[in-house]
Formats: sequence, C-alpha cells, structure tokens
Amino acid sequence: MHSKFILYLSILAVFTVSFAGGERFKEAPKFFNSPECLTIENDEDFVCSDKAIHVAMTLDTAYLRGSMAVILSVLQHSSCPQNIVFHFVTSKQSHRLQNYVVASFPYLKFRIYPYDVAAISGLISTSIRSALDSPLNYARNYLADILPTCLSRVVYLDSDLILVDDISKLFSTHIPTDVVLAAPEYCNANFTTYFTPTFWSNPSLSITLSLNRRATPCYFNTGVMVIELKKWREGDYTRKIIEWMELQKRIRIYELGSLPPFLLVFAGNIAPVDHRWNQHGLGGDNFRGLCRDLHPGPVSLLHWSGKGKPWVRLDDGRPCPLDALWVPYDLLESRFDLIES
Repeated sequence: MHSKFILYLSILAVFTVSFAGGERFKEAPKFFNSPECLTIENDEDFVCSDKAIHVAMTLDTAYLRGSMAVILSVLQHSSCPQNIVFHFVTSKQSHRLQNYVVASFPYLKFRIYPYDVAAISGLISTSIRSALDSPLNYARNYLADILPTCLSRVVYLDSDLILVDDISKLFSTHIPTDVVLAAPEYCNANFTTYFTPTFWSNPSLSITLSLNRRATPCYFNTGVMVIELKKWREGDYTRKIIEWMELQKRIRIYELGSLPPFLLVFAGNIAPVDHRWNQHGLGGDNFRGLCRDLHPGPVSLLHWSGKGKPWVRLDDGRPCPLDALWVPYDLLESRFDLIES
C-alpha cells in the first residue's frame, strides 16, 4: 500500500508540474454561414476544399490566449464562418493544445501539424528581443513544406492580432501570376535600419535589394500575409530564405529575427494589400512596448506587434487605451496555478 501511495504522489507531482500555470477558456458561440455561402459538406475533405478559406497560424502555450482571440475574431466577422479551415503548426504539447481548441470551438474545422524545432534551431541567430528567437516564430518559412500539397493559397496570421472585418476579403486578394505573396507595404519606413552596416557596405549583398524587383523594396510585416503555396514550392522559396539565415550565422547582416530574410527575398516583389489589413505596431517598439495609436485610415485588422501584448498589459493592470478593443475577444475564463512539487 505504501509503495502505491508513493507512486500516486510521483504521478501527481509530474501532473502538477506539467500543468502549472494553466488556463481555462470559455466555449465560444457557434457561428453559421450566410445563405449565399457554398457550404462545405460534412463528408467533404475540408482540409483540401477549394470552397474553404484557409488560415495558417502557429499554436503554443505562451501565445495560446492570443491565438484563441484570433480564432474568435475571425469567425465572428466572417460571412461564411463554417467554410474557414484553420491549419495550426505547433512544436510541442500538440495534444494538449488541440484539447483547448476543441473545448472552446467544438465545431471548428482544423488540423494540427507538428513542427521540427531541431531543424531550425541551428539557423536562428539572437535578435534584439528574445521572443523573436523562438523556433516557432520561423514556422512561416516552412508552411509550404508543412501544409498539405493540395493547398494552393493560405492566409498566415500571427497570434497577437484580431480581425474586425470579413477574412474572405483578405483571402481573395488579387495576386499576379508572377508574385508569391501579398501583404500591406509601408514605404515610409526606414528600410535601411533592418540590416547592419556590414550588409550595406558589401555591394555583393546590398545589390540584392535592387535586382529583379518589380518595385522599390519596402518594409512589410510578416504577421499578416496571403501566400500562394504552390508558387512558393515551385520557386523553392524556403531554400532561398534558409540561405540568408545561413549567411547570417557567418556574417551578421541583420538584427531582427525572422523578418529580414523575408524582406531580402520578397520586398519589392509582393502584391499590395490595403493598410487596413494590418494596423501593426500596437504593441509598441521591441524594447519598451509603449502605447501607440492607430495609423490614419480604416481598420480591418489590429495587430499588437512589438513587445507589449494586450493580455499581458491587462493582467499587469497597465493596459494601453487600444487594448480595450482586444478584450471582447478574450476567452480566458480562469487561470489555475498549481503548486509545483
């Protein structure tokens, strides 16, 4: 009996540590298609359906609360919510994360895809903010390899944003035949700051940003992108991004995580998207995360890129004014902090 009790305590200790700092989320309401929607039948393979709006996101414990808010905002503002298929890329604890999604969205059409962290870890260089060094932050580089080959187009979304408009408008963005992705561009940003003096002083490197470009390269935020996966695969763009990451390990040419390789490969060669689809920077800068206002113009998507995340600032009792716009999509019901053994 004594040995069984010790075994029980050992199992409880493992359980307690594994679930320390857990969160419990409310079940979201179910949203239904408008009459004009081409409804995906229950027996149809929705993962590859050409009737579906495909959305790709990463899923992890650190940003789970943000991810749940994204899902709710997408469904709530969609005219065809039952046609949305989510593709979640995760590096660990996929079963536990899947349970969270099912509990809050029991009707959701989704698939979870494992991500090999070891394959990317050796290519990651330290950046100006530790959160940017997470291997999952680089999963967007590999979407064309991770997601089913039957998918031709997907909208990629970060986990620190909410939509207040119909995602079908973003998903249907016109992308020319010779272009791989679409995103809002910001040509008033100081493009030179995204690369080091080493990069700019080397003509063989800096000339990259003027060769074979449709337009002058401009900054774009990789947290909101419409990606043509078939074209990506055909152009072997994962390899092109990795080559820049490998060079970065030998010669430091940038400081900011996963963004610069995308700029080097795609800036000047993307399809434009209205700025309303990425009101970014609401999390402030990467160092202090101070409050910011919206950019001028209409809003379809609010993005808390930067250090400050709305759920963190709210929990700390130091919310920014715009964080109130995120609150209606927060499904957190309670947080249980079990004692670690």
